[in-house]
Parts: sequence; structure tokens; C-alpha cells
Amino acid sequence: MHLRSTLLATAAIAAMGTTAQAKTICTVVADAKTGQTIVQEGDCEGRVTPASTFKVALSVIGYDSGFLKDEHTPTLNFRKGDPDWGGENWKKPTDAIRWLKYSVVWFSQRITHALGEKTLHDYATKLNYGNGDFSGDKGKNNGLDRAWIASSLKISPLEQVAFLRKLVNRQLPVSAHATDMTLRVVETMPEQDGWTIQGKTGAAMPRNADYSFDEERPWGWYVGWATKGDRTVVFARLIQDDRKTAGTPGVRTRDALITELPSLLASSGK
Repeated sequence: MHLRSTLLATAAIAAMGTTAQAKTICTVVADAKTGQTIVQEGDCEGRVTPASTFKVALSVIGYDSGFLKDEHTPTLNFRKGDPDWGGENWKKPTDAIRWLKYSVVWFSQRITHALGEKTLHDYATKLNYGNGDFSGDKGKNNGLDRAWIASSLKISPLEQVAFLRKLVNRQLPVSAHATDMTLRVVETMPEQDGWTIQGKTGAAMPRNADYSFDEERPWGWYVGWATKGDRTVVFARLIQDDRKTAGTPGVRTRDALITELPSLLASSGK
């Protein structure tokens, strides 16, 4: 199915008015310095689409490859035919800051098309980012447009956390500039009980065998890191709704985890 149809179907989640009925598939939190697991609940090993959480890895790749230079270079313009379901924020000139804040799909596509499938696969392999599969839908030749959106690229919550831990510890096999810039441009949320939280949401619907969408069961992700004093933790939460509901599942996942994170850390005793 056409990417625009995919994105419009995903966007339709926000227009539904029933009460949220979300199952938390996994919550995992780990100490960034030691790697010690603080919280691990649910199925954290199963791989699903990363959806827009892939933008964190793509930022690293974009900066390391030289496509991205700094927070504002390049600043790219919306073009006719680009995905536009994100509304007016997607039609404005976009740099790395706006790309991550507003989750602009076409900016991701500029990077992926510039680099190509082999380079993306090689980077994902080097970064241990999920299955590293950028082939896209079988027989559709659309991996550079949508491999990370309910398609071929898949990652587990535990793999997300392992990647993020290497990122915040500056241990990824990329340039210091790529690490520094990614840590700088990922969106920072309002402080929660002294914790400064940065992260990325993601949302997508499962695909059926005929590439139609299971609109009843969209996934929602929130992945990132939180710092308080000299302590940093990395986290991933993955949910799945069981019906159409108001709001995007990624944003609901983010808001819930941010609210719960201080108590999760306090109650763990770790």
C-alpha cells in the first residue's frame, strides 16, 4: 500500500474518540553507567517496527555520514508529493531540531535516499540496531521510504536500550560529532521530579498479509534517557492498543512513562 495511505491511516488514530485500552508490552529501564536493569516488565525481547523512534539512530547515521552538519544545517524545504499528514509543521523549512520535534517523515526520507540501502544496513549492523533490514515491503522496492514504518526494519525494547546506553556513554562506533549532535537535538521534555528527560516517540499499525492495516491494534513507543545529578538511565516502553482510541499511542506512551519514571526508579531501590 502507498506510504501516504499508511501515514494517513496512522494519523487517523488521533481522530478516534473511544477510551484508550492499551496493553503495555514492555517497560525496561537500565542504569546507563553500569548496565544494571532497574525495571524490566513484559515481553522486552520481541521485535516490532521502531516507527519514528528510528529517528534517533538515523540522526547518528546522518551526522556520522556528513549529511547532517549541525542543528540547523541542512535546512530543507517541503516539496510537493512529500508526506504531509503531520499538518502545517511538516510544510515548513525543517532542520534537525524540527525534524525530531515534529517527527517529519520526509526529512528522514531525504537522509535515507541520500545514503542508500546498503549504507543504512551497514550502519545498522555496526550499531547493532535491530535486524538492520531496509528492504521495505516485499516486492515493493520502498525500503528507503518506509522500512522503519511497520515494514522490514524491526527492533526489540532491549535492543533499543542497548543502543541508547552506548549512545549516552559515547561508545557507538561513530564520530564524536555524531554522538554530540544527536544528544543535543533529541527533544528534551519538561523536568520531572528533578529528572531531565530526552526521548523520541513512535507509532505505527501492524500490517496484515495484504499490506492493509490492523487499525485496532497500533503500537506506541517512547525511548530515551533521563539524567538527575550524576545518574543517567536509559529506557524503552512499548504499548499496543486493542481498539481505535483518541490521541497517538506514542504520545500517550511518552506522557505515561514520564509521569511514572520517578516512582519506578524510587520503588526499584536500585
